[in-house]
Amino acid sequence: MRRLFKKIINGIDFLSGMGGLLTGLMMCAGAGLIVTEIFYRGVLNRTIYVSEEYAGYLMAMLTFCALGYTLRERGHIRMTILHKLIIGRARVYLDMACIAIGFAFCLVLTYYTAIFFWDAYETGQRSMQVSRTYLFYPKFFLPFGASILTLQFFGEFLKNIFVLMDDTDGIAIKEEATDQGR
Repeated sequence: MRRLFKKIINGIDFLSGMGGLLTGLMMCAGAGLIVTEIFYRGVLNRTIYVSEEYAGYLMAMLTFCALGYTLRERGHIRMTILHKLIIGRARVYLDMACIAIGFAFCLVLTYYTAIFFWDAYETGQRSMQVSRTYLFYPKFFLPFGASILTLQFFGEFLKNIFVLMDDTDGIAIKEEATDQGR
């Protein structure tokens, strides 16, 4: 049973990593789009019309796709006042309580972003911009990214259970950075 849960944890970590990879690809696409727009305006004295709109879509999409990866890599901003005061197993229990709250919040977030996406799909909402893009395409990435984040919270909770059992072989446990990015 432990081996199964470790496979689930590693699968969730892999999925979050794929979300991070997708985020990188979207960042490159957005940068390419902006550079192309600059070239068109500066050299050809023209515009491609959709650059601002699609850069906005890409920004929202990559933000949501990166959430699970950022949690896996311990990149989210945390308030660590209590975390620094509590040591040992009590800190793990505190982490588990915080993770459970985050998981519950993300379940609700995933549900409402899925409704947001589905409404755009069913009603055929389109952009008011010149592209007239169907909005369910960019809105799809909101529940997609939120569900990856929800799964990553679940994976982090399972990791803490294995930490309490002192059985972390085969799973990646990231430590909190103490240098605050310096």
